[in-house]
Amino acid sequence: MNDTYDVEQKKTSIKQVPLTKLQTQQRGIVVRVGGKGQIRQRMMDMGMVPGSEVEVVRVAPLGDPIEFCVKGYNLSLRKSEAQEIIVEVTE
Repeated sequence: MNDTYDVEQKKTSIKQVPLTKLQTQQRGIVVRVGGKGQIRQRMMDMGMVPGSEVEVVRVAPLGDPIEFCVKGYNLSLRKSEAQEIIVEVTE
């Protein structure tokens, strides 16, 4: 019975973080796009949809905006917008 619990616990240990927590050159897979209304729709129109791979290209000197590579093109988002996107960190 303990073995089953350990397996279930390992499945839930996948690291999901907001997009803003990724470091430069780190990649993640979009799990969820938060936000409301037009902002959410705009991010999804630009390719931030669940299942898309995202890479942090660079961060501005003061930390805002952040440039990402998604679906073969570069996209800059404000920190507040990127905070609404949850990704699964890939190694």
